[in-house]
Amino acid sequence: MVRGTCSRTGTREEGPQVRIILLGPPGAGKGTQAARITDAYGIPHISTGDILRANVREGTDLGTQAKRYMDAGELVPDEVIIGMVGDRLNEPDARTGFLFDGFPRTVPQADALEQLLVDRETPLTVALRLAVAKAEVVERLTGRRTCEQCGRIFHLTYDPPSVDGRCDDCDGELAQRDDDREDVVLNRLEVYAAQTEPLEHFYWERGLLRDVEATGSPDEVFASAQGILDGFHRSA
Repeated sequence: MVRGTCSRTGTREEGPQVRIILLGPPGAGKGTQAARITDAYGIPHISTGDILRANVREGTDLGTQAKRYMDAGELVPDEVIIGMVGDRLNEPDARTGFLFDGFPRTVPQADALEQLLVDRETPLTVALRLAVAKAEVVERLTGRRTCEQCGRIFHLTYDPPSVDGRCDDCDGELAQRDDDREDVVLNRLEVYAAQTEPLEHFYWERGLLRDVEATGSPDEVFASAQGILDGFHRSA
């Protein structure tokens, strides 16, 4: 039995299913909100990376196929990934819904997932897009500092150290990671926009795209997301 990442409490077992795609740029807080949503609605947070690694580790037919591509340094074809996703959605914990974060990444993947769900008569409920201004994302990511000794993360604006440049826990030196440099962050945002704009349009055309204002506190962002999701519960 192959599973991806799963977080659930079962608090919404009796309610309508909620099937979610979570979108948002780097630094938007997708990880935090994914954890809160899956916990609140009793659904699994499904990671295609976890599914792929589990299939390869357990030697499933699809995992064997995927490993041949990986060993050759090639991308695993969409049809293999979709096959693994289909198997994952057969697991009992996905019967009340799911949340995908980081999948689909392309319109062909979105098309394939849509057909898979239509065939199962379990269409997607919503594509939630965490909306945050580019300047805010840049500030969030470039302001992070990591202790080189213990790994604790600080933020120059939101969670600054007591002593500039030193860790509160171990007095280790704080440093900026290479991928948090402004030029790298700006490039990541450009790549994200180029890759996801067609995907966002795909879900907008289907009336599934909903924006969640993601510039407030984690509690405020979750309350906005919950308002949208509970609206689907009430209308189901």
